[in-house]
Amino acid sequence: MSSPTRYAPCASPPPHRGRTAMNVSAHVDTFARDHLPPPEQWPELRFDLPELRYPERLNCAAELLDQQTDPERVAFRTAATTWTYGQLRARVDRLAHVLTADLGVVPGNRVLLRGPTSPWLATCWLAVLKAGAVAVTVLAQQRPQELTTMCEIARVRHALCDIRAVDDLAKAEIPGLRITPYGGDAPDDLLKRPAPGTPYPAVDTAADDVALIAFTSGTTGRPKGCVHFHRDVLATADTFSRHVLRPRPDDVFAGSPPLGFTFGLGGLVVFPLRAGASALLLEEAGPRQLLPAVAAHRVSVLFTAPTAYRAMLDQLDAHDVSSLRRCVSAGENLPAATWRAWRERTGVRIINGIGATELLHIFISAADEHIRPGTTGVPVPGWHARVVDEEGRERPDGEPGLLAVRGPVGCRYLADPRQGEYVRGGWNITGDTYVREEDGYFRYVARADDMIISAGYNIAGPEVEEALLRHPDVIEAAVVGRPDEARGHAVVAFAVLREGAARDTEALRAFVKGELAPYKCPREIVFLDALPRTATGKLQRFRLRTGETPSVPSTDRR
Repeated sequence: MSSPTRYAPCASPPPHRGRTAMNVSAHVDTFARDHLPPPEQWPELRFDLPELRYPERLNCAAELLDQQTDPERVAFRTAATTWTYGQLRARVDRLAHVLTADLGVVPGNRVLLRGPTSPWLATCWLAVLKAGAVAVTVLAQQRPQELTTMCEIARVRHALCDIRAVDDLAKAEIPGLRITPYGGDAPDDLLKRPAPGTPYPAVDTAADDVALIAFTSGTTGRPKGCVHFHRDVLATADTFSRHVLRPRPDDVFAGSPPLGFTFGLGGLVVFPLRAGASALLLEEAGPRQLLPAVAAHRVSVLFTAPTAYRAMLDQLDAHDVSSLRRCVSAGENLPAATWRAWRERTGVRIINGIGATELLHIFISAADEHIRPGTTGVPVPGWHARVVDEEGRERPDGEPGLLAVRGPVGCRYLADPRQGEYVRGGWNITGDTYVREEDGYFRYVARADDMIISAGYNIAGPEVEEALLRHPDVIEAAVVGRPDEARGHAVVAFAVLREGAARDTEALRAFVKGELAPYKCPREIVFLDALPRTATGKLQRFRLRTGETPSVPSTDRR
């Protein structure tokens, strides 16, 4: 392996609101940069720490791979094998050659990545970035209609897909999409295509060239593409990971979030590689799989949701978890009771945190003796946070309001008018209601919109409603979240059917599962004669959340 990439030093970029003159792009396909929000709609960006003073030219994949001078160190692990940093770099370089010389990918092209969590999916992500293209990683669970929408928004024409996840992608109506499978036996498989065995020189991307587009569903059903730069990827590692998590080269990372979630991308790829550590990449990583994996592979850093920590408490006696030294929780609020129970049983203090796809990873957190159970923590070094009212005025300590954040990464939606809703007055407004305590700690109160957070997944109620309404028998639908001990919140759907239609819960659930990822499917379906509305016709969601419905002829839980 060659020596780490060296860059000429550059002056620290000043804190700025909006966008200063951007660096000269390496992108041939400029679609992503051309469809960034206008400068006046950007949040203020802050680069307060010395480690955030990145050079003007930066390829984050090369930075993550080339920093390791020992090619024999383990980078990725699975249940059956290990990959060294030398092997990983050789495989990344080989795929980058295939992408550019064989598949015709040029810098700036968007490349969809789809498959279960594996070293090959991570390798594809690194190869796409090293080739100067833009990674669009999606969940293997997502259905054709969801995939079609995301590809339409991002103008995706190339896809690298695990052979086991090709069918739904092939069914999606995406004009001109070239799907290249990997992991199969066909001669045109990505891993079997001929390529030179020489190093691939990373494309000389600008630090503010687009590296990835991460999709999130907002309070409307249409997903939003969150655009992030090469410097943004490193900034997540150089703030939360470096200052709060503080990983070591001998750490073994593992966790449940897939790489299609930025929580998983950071925790299972970016953070371990930035630290020269290794990651155990599990295709199945539910509570039943995590504890045996921790014991078998001596996992020391674990990323998962509060739901999983609660579920694993009853299984701890059967597994050796003495290797754990860091446990990170995000995706939903971590109850103090769960924190205390995990601490009592394992001796490990869970590092709670809040992040957002718009901001790429965690920006409020605390570790070790700085943790206050029941709170999220304090702003991560490099980040600033406050609680404001609807007009952006700061709220007094102890009073709830909207969480406002700014730092080295900011929200930039791809060609989406909702940019102005998330960024106000130079701050990112996350959609969460928080209280800032007198000691400076931030305490979560609730979501400020109709997002349902269930078992660590963000589920937009309107998106599920739209799926229900695509059923020919459904004439009205409403979806809310109700408190659920196991999941935090459960998705509950209310449906009004056409006259004479059978109230068949199983058939309706099966239909929704065919339209959306399974985790979005309602746990409970309630059939009503009418939805509760005001005199002006506005839906009264609060009545649905509390169970105060006009009539409930039929209900079913799963």
